[in-house]
Amino acid sequence: MRLWRKVSGLLKDQNSVWIASLSRRTALRNPDIEAAVIKATSHDEFSMNMKNVDRVFRWLRLSSTNLKPLIWAISIRTEKTKSWVVAIKVLILMHGLYSTRLPCVQRIGRLTFDLSNFEDGHSRNIEMQGINEFIRAYFMFLDQKSYFLFMEMEEKRSMVKLNKNMVMQNLENEEKENYSMAQDLVLLEKLQTLLDMLLEIRPLSDSSIVPLILEAMDCVVTEIFDVYSRIRLGIARVLSRINVIGKVEATLALKIIKKANIQAVELSLYFEFNRDIGVRNAEICPIVDQIPNEEIKELEEIIKGASDTSEKIDEINQDIVIYEKMESETKLKTIITNRWETFDEEHGGDDSSAIVKFTSRINPFADYSELTSSTNNVPVKPQELPDLISFT
Repeated sequence: MRLWRKVSGLLKDQNSVWIASLSRRTALRNPDIEAAVIKATSHDEFSMNMKNVDRVFRWLRLSSTNLKPLIWAISIRTEKTKSWVVAIKVLILMHGLYSTRLPCVQRIGRLTFDLSNFEDGHSRNIEMQGINEFIRAYFMFLDQKSYFLFMEMEEKRSMVKLNKNMVMQNLENEEKENYSMAQDLVLLEKLQTLLDMLLEIRPLSDSSIVPLILEAMDCVVTEIFDVYSRIRLGIARVLSRINVIGKVEATLALKIIKKANIQAVELSLYFEFNRDIGVRNAEICPIVDQIPNEEIKELEEIIKGASDTSEKIDEINQDIVIYEKMESETKLKTIITNRWETFDEEHGGDDSSAIVKFTSRINPFADYSELTSSTNNVPVKPQELPDLISFT
């Protein structure tokens, strides 16, 4: 049965290459690129054809105009296949494209094909469910990563324009710092979402642990190194400015840090699992540590301090004395609070100039001022990544 599938897959690949060679070269189609994509995503279920993978990347490096024919060839290849082997190889190929970090690749946006409901068409047995789930999870991550890269590029363009406007308007450094902090926190949230999706990519059964799945897992693990290192560096930047952030930023930072501690535990378990099943890149485990409780407590104090200040100001605003001016008298109303009030008895109660004085032991403005003033073609190998910064 396996021999028959191998022969059948080989015949299908040869037929696809022959059909591609007959197509006319246009702005959207390139027979040579199509042939390279077909060979790179062949039905061989044991390994990728790296020679043709490199050929695909060379086409892209040669000119960004080759991106459209390349994406078209990959999309057509994906839409026509019902083979789990071809589907996984397409995803590995796309993952490699993003790892080239070419500007043209960042403009792809959402993927032009859909494997979110993929099911292998050649085997309906329950053993294939683990592989089907793996392909769906891998696709969902790559689709989100592609969109993330596109939005990141657009935001960088917007930031360049915004910085020019800030310079022209001579905005204070503090305003620029606050905006930069907000941008960093939003980016960290997005990276943590990507990391969650990466941690969902794993073989779910023993039958799913096959050579091609392990090859895909090597790419996934390398991606985790990249995303996690960016998260750590981003959090380190935030913590270095912890004394100058406000309540809104502190609240979001606290949420991100608590999430990072949860993900640190999940990462340790994930790498242990991958080492057990034989993923080569998981043998070098990244530094995964918890963010110190002192940093968390400091953020909580900033949030609590800002909340206390806000409550004091609200309390002062609620202690209002209302005067209703009438023709011959002044009608007095007071709102009763849990703090003591004193009345000036120099004037009679019927005198239109009667005054109610309010005395408080709290000076919220002093507290508030104190608060604000204190204020290559495939993913690179893990060992090539820079040393990760430690929080401790």
